[in-house]
Amino acid sequence: MDSRIQNEYYPDHVTPPGWTLSDKLEELNMSQAELARRMGRHRKTINEITQGKAPITLETALQLEAVLSIPAGFWNRRELQYRQYRARHKRLEELRGHLAWMKQFPVRDMAKRGWIQQFSDAAKQLAELLNFFGVSSPTQWDTVWKGQWVAYRKTDAYESGDGSLSAWLRKGEVEAHRIHCQPYSATEFRKALTGIRLLTTEPTEVFVPEIVRRCAAAGVAVVFVPQLPQAKVSGATCWLAPDKAVIQLSLRYKSDDHLWFTFFHEAGHILLHGKTLGFLEDCQENDTEKQQANDFAANMLIPPDALKHFLATKMPVRISRADVTQFAQAVGIAPGIVVGRLQHDGHLEFSHLNDLKQKLVWGSSRQ
Repeated sequence: MDSRIQNEYYPDHVTPPGWTLSDKLEELNMSQAELARRMGRHRKTINEITQGKAPITLETALQLEAVLSIPAGFWNRRELQYRQYRARHKRLEELRGHLAWMKQFPVRDMAKRGWIQQFSDAAKQLAELLNFFGVSSPTQWDTVWKGQWVAYRKTDAYESGDGSLSAWLRKGEVEAHRIHCQPYSATEFRKALTGIRLLTTEPTEVFVPEIVRRCAAAGVAVVFVPQLPQAKVSGATCWLAPDKAVIQLSLRYKSDDHLWFTFFHEAGHILLHGKTLGFLEDCQENDTEKQQANDFAANMLIPPDALKHFLATKMPVRISRADVTQFAQAVGIAPGIVVGRLQHDGHLEFSHLNDLKQKLVWGSSRQ
């Protein structure tokens, strides 16, 4: 959200600038007729201005400056403030007819995270929500964000969670715009991924900023955004521009094996699939594209030949903690990633060796 909009003060009540003019005339003991004569205007016009029925135009402001020695800028600012107040008040009244639309969004959770301000006035809250999404009305939200589901290849997987999901995606979009990236290069991105793979053994305070930095240098903005209620998605990929891609991660499963697999899965979408498409993980994807991204992530994290050799030497004997630790060290990745892969492939029970996975929590040293 734009901090200028967030911090701007909007008064609850603004009087017409004509009232200020009326007070000034009383102070000077000058009649409206005398002011009209000095300005070369009709008395009726001056009367309408003092009653707030007619605006103070730029020409009128200059005439008032000449007659009253009050700068034209003062009158212009008062007029602008008043007209903005009237327009804002009218807009809020119109928005009160759309308050039911706002119920689909987790407004309170968004406010707790600092994504939006919280207001006691429902219409102001709706205006704040629309500002967050960068749209002027609920109708425009439908136009923009219902269209996004097509771009993200989404079907009806999240009928009840569109509000939460779109808010999560919008927050990622906002954060991604703040990351300066070099023009996208597939070659540089592949190089970056090779180096990033070696960071899986590092704590989050090390690998998070490094992922962001290295990917930005290759034209990919990586953003970490906590999931919202009902937005049960672990990651997403989209293109902000032909030369800038976005990887958005939610830390949904709170373990290092899921986080790293999701990251490389999203990276696979960027490298393997079109720039006009986006992808939402845990939603209904094209089976072929999803499998391609899965294979890319699996092979990037654990070299297929190394895994094949490891399994050949250990099976059918039960794989031990020491086996996993030694193999992980040999291929240069976190042991939790090996555990997750072995569990997924059916070589380990899902209840076995989970303590080797690193737990990740928002706001802690483990993220």
